[in-house]
Amino acid sequence: MFYQFGKKENIRDRMFMILTLLCTFIPLVIAAGFFILLGGNSSEAFRTFGFKFILSTQWDPVQQLYGALPAISGTLVTTVIAVGIAAPLGFITALFLVNAPKWLGYPLSQALDLLAAIPSIIYGMWGLFVLAPVMQDYIQPFLADTLCLGKVPFFGEDYNGFGFLTAGLILALMILPYICAVMRDVFRMTPAPLQEAAYGIGCTSWEVASHIILRYGIRGIFGAVFIGLGRALGETMAVLFVIGGVAELPVSLFGSGTTIAATLANNFNEADGLLRSVLFALGLILMLLSLSVQAVAQLYLKNMDRKRGEK
Repeated sequence: MFYQFGKKENIRDRMFMILTLLCTFIPLVIAAGFFILLGGNSSEAFRTFGFKFILSTQWDPVQQLYGALPAISGTLVTTVIAVGIAAPLGFITALFLVNAPKWLGYPLSQALDLLAAIPSIIYGMWGLFVLAPVMQDYIQPFLADTLCLGKVPFFGEDYNGFGFLTAGLILALMILPYICAVMRDVFRMTPAPLQEAAYGIGCTSWEVASHIILRYGIRGIFGAVFIGLGRALGETMAVLFVIGGVAELPVSLFGSGTTIAATLANNFNEADGLLRSVLFALGLILMLLSLSVQAVAQLYLKNMDRKRGEK
């Protein structure tokens, strides 16, 4: 009886091992399938234009001349704007929520978390009907005319409410709940004795935040930022509503442009032949861009851990 029981347990262990191996390899197989699909369908575009396709600024469907640089640069610009706004705002908000009284911090945290559940198309509609008119009538005139930023390079004097700045603001609002939620959990993991000791020697709240909480949770904070960065890179519908949909290089924050995801959404329904292959090539570039960002993030965090270990 004992031998048979052991045999059954051995079979269960093997089945469990096989199941865990399958669960491990399935995501890798799916990722490989993505690369095969995108790479195979984009081969015509790279055969036609070569790797100059990545650096070309042309986008003329009539003459079938396509370049990826406007979409790539638009993706990067809107992402940088979004992260540049959401990261410090998320840090300050998370710090406030962690230290606020429970009667205030808890409902505010729940309300902020609800923003993550709103579909991106709703953000896009809000941006189209609310934010874009506000940008055109108040914010952009204030920045361009009142503050005289219109004469500063990369701002410009022409504005219509749409463009990279509006898209970046929408993205910042979308990724803020993710960044804030992760940072909030990181701050709560900071040992209370460290904070109490800092307050005990006369440190201010800002000094505790910058010298204790920030240093203790720096890895988690960077993780939160890169989560938001990955979310912003591939966003489609919210950006599509407010960026303008023009395949041009971003020469002004107030100017219209496009992103890789917005270009795919705009053109895929009617695409065939070379244009279809070009869109698959853009999808491949977006995937490589996202993976590259995550790889750089992991290398940076490992290097940070190594330096902290040496100290």
